[in-house]
Amino acid sequence: MSIQVFIQQVLYEYSYFTLFGLSFVYFFGLYFGLAPLFKVSCEYLASKNLLTRIIQKEVTDRQISDEKRHSFVSILIFGTSIIPVIYLIRMGVASLLPNTFLNVMAGILLLILWNEVHFFIVHRTMHLNFFMKNFHYIHHQSRIPTVYSVYSFHWLEAFLLSTVPLTFMLLFPIAIWSIFIYPLISILLNYSGHCNHRFGSGKGWSMLLFGTLHNEHHAKGRKNYGFASNALDELNAWLKSKF
Repeated sequence: MSIQVFIQQVLYEYSYFTLFGLSFVYFFGLYFGLAPLFKVSCEYLASKNLLTRIIQKEVTDRQISDEKRHSFVSILIFGTSIIPVIYLIRMGVASLLPNTFLNVMAGILLLILWNEVHFFIVHRTMHLNFFMKNFHYIHHQSRIPTVYSVYSFHWLEAFLLSTVPLTFMLLFPIAIWSIFIYPLISILLNYSGHCNHRFGSGKGWSMLLFGTLHNEHHAKGRKNYGFASNALDELNAWLKSKF
């Protein structure tokens, strides 16, 4: 069976229960498969003085256990995220572009940019008192972030964060391969922001690379509300200064 035939079956023939199962396995594999590899890679690069550990204090086994437990719930939520996406495609509401190399790469890039906006809005909202006390506090129990913190959310926050492809598809056509590949890119960026390692001194340009900004957010619980960039934080600060 060719890849194209398989994709067509997934899009138009598979049951929603099967789609949930495939999506769940995908996110489960990304989290539990890649997290230990990313952790080992960071430790190896740190041993070669290519990365620097940010917070030296050791993380407790209890924290790791809690992160995995909360993340499993998030993965269940993420597993359902494929269902409305496929429904929109089957109903003809969402338009798909051909899976050419340029379309797929452009789709991934646009999803990354869209996620910066989407994440900033959700994350900033989660820091309002009501949402922090009732939902976002779970993610901030990881005062020292780890690779296992990336999906450690309250189920409501996990649901909101899972709607990146869905909200994008309501506005723009996209190649389906972009949607399938995007979670891999997203979790790698997420790992870099939670691995408690950084390049260089963590100042100047090196501050923008790897996990310095988001690690600081976990430690202090304020500022740096962006995902992989602080561009929207800077824009927000500029707008406040002008208005």
